[in-house]
Amino acid sequence: MKKTLLIATLVICSFAANAQTQKNTSQSYIEQFKDNAISIMRETGIPASIILGIAMHESGNGNSSVAKNLNNQFGFKSNSGSVYYKNKKKVRSSYKKYDSILESFADFARVITQRRDRGAISSELTETQYEKWVKGIQRSGYASSKKWSAQVLAIIRKYELNTLDKEPAKPAPLQMAQYETAITTGKK
Repeated sequence: MKKTLLIATLVICSFAANAQTQKNTSQSYIEQFKDNAISIMRETGIPASIILGIAMHESGNGNSSVAKNLNNQFGFKSNSGSVYYKNKKKVRSSYKKYDSILESFADFARVITQRRDRGAISSELTETQYEKWVKGIQRSGYASSKKWSAQVLAIIRKYELNTLDKEPAKPAPLQMAQYETAITTGKK
């Protein structure tokens, strides 16, 4: 009887601990950032489904160590690297650090817009052609894994993120011009 009670207690504690450590779910991540993604889409032409799908994939819905400690949702590397503390230990990282998650989103939009301007991603793609966007981004050198585009497309399809590409823009907490200012000047 005591063994059964002990096992039941351990199982319940395990589920509770797992629920606490997994702070962001896919749905909560989408709800938190969809309006920002739509605003960026309206300003840059990059589909909201692409912005959210790649962020979800690269950051594990904001749960990765890089996303949590550096606000880096897209896995961008930095020439100078960055430092953060984990369990009171100094961790050196080759990933870029952002002051905010939204600054990370703005930098992603800037990088993709530059690649599009240079012709690495077709300038004829529309906001509703998310499949071609993902494949173009991969061809532009964004990701080296051969499975990357299929993984991002699976996220977009599973959560029907492409429906956001047709949404009218709602005011987001910050507008894209503010993101761009933060990126180019380093100030908010």
